[in-house]
Amino acid sequence: MNGTIRSNINPGTNVAIVLKKDQRSGTLTYGTVKDILTKSPSHPHGIKVRLTDGQIGRVKEIH
Repeated sequence: MNGTIRSNINPGTNVAIVLKKDQRSGTLTYGTVKDILTKSPSHPHGIKVRLTDGQIGRVKEIH
């Protein structure tokens, strides 16, 4: 599924995100969505979310 569309993501969804510090390398961080931070229905770089462990990044993959 597409991580750029907000309706594809819900709290509890398992995702792969890119943290701000990893944007150049593209390193993925895996976790479960706690909060959705992007308010708009879509974002070209991925919807920004907070994981259950507190990390914040943009969704690249939905599992």
